[in-house]
Amino acid sequence: MLNFTVGPVMSNEEIRKIGGEQIPYFRTSEFSKIMLDSESLLKKFFKAKDSSKVIFMTGSGTASMDASVLNLFTKNDKILVVNGGSFGHRFCEICSVYDLDYTEIKCELGKTLTKEQLVPYDNKGYTAFIVNLDETSTGVLYDINLISDFCKKNNLFLLVDSISSFLCDPFDMDKLNVNCVITGSQKALALAPGISLIVVDDKAIDRIYKNNPKTYYFNLKDYLDNGKRGQTPFTPAVGILLQLNRRLHMIEDIGGIDVEVKRAEMSAKYFRDLIKELPFEIVSDNLSNAVTPLSPKDESKSAYKLFELLKDNYGIWVCPNGGNLKDKIFRVGHIGDIKNSDYDKLIYSIKDIIKKNLW
Repeated sequence: MLNFTVGPVMSNEEIRKIGGEQIPYFRTSEFSKIMLDSESLLKKFFKAKDSSKVIFMTGSGTASMDASVLNLFTKNDKILVVNGGSFGHRFCEICSVYDLDYTEIKCELGKTLTKEQLVPYDNKGYTAFIVNLDETSTGVLYDINLISDFCKKNNLFLLVDSISSFLCDPFDMDKLNVNCVITGSQKALALAPGISLIVVDDKAIDRIYKNNPKTYYFNLKDYLDNGKRGQTPFTPAVGILLQLNRRLHMIEDIGGIDVEVKRAEMSAKYFRDLIKELPFEIVSDNLSNAVTPLSPKDESKSAYKLFELLKDNYGIWVCPNGGNLKDKIFRVGHIGDIKNSDYDKLIYSIKDIIKKNLW
């Protein structure tokens, strides 16, 4: 099997081996040491302040999206939410569930956020800004520098979902004045799904301790308190956390975050050069290194049908979309244990499908 989706992705042999080992007991000093070590490396890779903290959440990325909104904001906030696809819409839904006062900034399919779109919200009393840095459903990478400058000017709390973008695109949490950032184990970290990570700065920590959300499992005060000793309040996905620590050290050993981002960049470039000769168009006007979103030039051709043909006939998985994008866009990821020779196989398979008139 070859997996070009954007999560879960291909894991290397060493990480898979850890996943096959017996799960150890975790309420020990040894496990606490591993967790504190992982926190230190994550802060380094996110370029966060030393005083920042990492919350290890057992749950998907959406669990951390939910927990972050619930713990960081109250009904006194006035929030801007960028919605350019499925995951921006998800943040809107989460804000709605908690009856928060939010305004949706709608972006067209495949289009990035512009300075002109932000002008109407300048000096209008907003207190917070939420954005999915890479809108995974369309592959759009938002201009985080533009967003950061706007938030600094308006003194807005900035929450960034970097679930797909982490390890793929340049990001400096401290310099960008990002207060909270989220990622997940099954994306570029290339681990099993089940762990999501929330990195919070001093301002976010202060908000968490002042807030009293009606929740039990998602009360982030408990995670921060337990994190001081390298633990979590409830039983975590221990095996994935062991994989995480090894993966972080592997990144450190090859030269750190900048080397890993460059790898994703080169992988994306290799594939995008290959796809130029095929009947697809890239739908995003500002691409993340994490994923390439493609739409058939012939609108009568179904993107989902191509996904099924590759899966059923060639043992290759690309990433389909759902909803109204199901037949319009499929995506090819550039994360995980993927080599250039694997992209060659994907291109060959697509050409074979076209040659045989299967699609």
